[in-house]
Amino acid sequence: MLNSLGKFIGLGFGAGLSPIAPGTAGSLAAVFIYYLISLAAGSAGPYILVVLILLGAPIGIWATGLLVTDADPDPGRAVWDEFVGMWITCLFLPATIPWLAAAFFTFRVFDVFKPWPARRLESWHGGLGIMADDVVAGIYGVALLAALQLVWGWQFQG
Repeated sequence: MLNSLGKFIGLGFGAGLSPIAPGTAGSLAAVFIYYLISLAAGSAGPYILVVLILLGAPIGIWATGLLVTDADPDPGRAVWDEFVGMWITCLFLPATIPWLAAAFFTFRVFDVFKPWPARRLESWHGGLGIMADDVVAGIYGVALLAALQLVWGWQFQG
């Protein structure tokens, strides 16, 4: 039963079963969850997000690792890594549609192109490799968006 729960988490609660672009579906699900948390938790939202990231990363190593096979060491249906990477990208952002759209686009670009060292980390074995490249993509995303906030302030409020 624990393995079934782990696989369900690794699949991003089912988002990874999308027949078209499961990574994109996982990223959309993650940004939607962040938006809902921000609405429900108000000023506590960022703290909840940090807890989700800190718990989600090690859980994701285990959960996505359950989906790995010898024939498929990085299954596309394993999308929990997109959840954690997307949440990292959303750190410090207001939960407005323009900023969340920017976060989604930014994370997807970094996740697809995998700038150094993301591509190298992706080659690590099992769930660690699956998670590591998306954590790096999330770090690049949050850094870029923080820089944009410094330049443009909070202009994308609504």
